[in-house]
Order: sequence, then structure tokens, then C-alpha cells
Amino acid sequence: MPTDLYGFLSIILSITFIGLSWWALQSIRFEKILKRPNSPQAKLLQIFLSIVIGYELSRFFLDYLGWSMVFGNLFT
Repeated sequence: MPTDLYGFLSIILSITFIGLSWWALQSIRFEKILKRPNSPQAKLLQIFLSIVIGYELSRFFLDYLGWSMVFGNLFT
């Protein structure tokens, strides 16, 4: 896979998975976990959690794509 395409795909997947994890984190009831769930610190925690989860998901899919491309070359 060309480097330009890989970089573009990496950016798109990272942004997509960060957005999806932000959306998924909205269903968690943080008022049972945090003292002040509507504070700026709580929102910042949600942002950091969504970035970490989204980044890890995108890394997993990009690694999986890379492994599958290498695996295909083993038999040719």
C-alpha cells in the first residue's frame, strides 16, 4: 500500500473511531462514577477517553490491514 494512501486512511480511521467512541461514551452514566459529572474536568476526561479508545481501535484495524496484506504475500 502506498505511503500516501496509508497516511490518509490512518487519519480517516482515527477521526472516525474517535467520533464513534465519543458517541458510545455518551451512554455511560458518569454521575454514578464522578463527583461532578457536568464539570469541565469530567468533559475533558470524556474527551481523553474517546481519543485513547478511538486511537487504539484505529491502530488495531490498521495493523490488521497490514498483517492481512503481508499474509497474502506469503503464498505468492
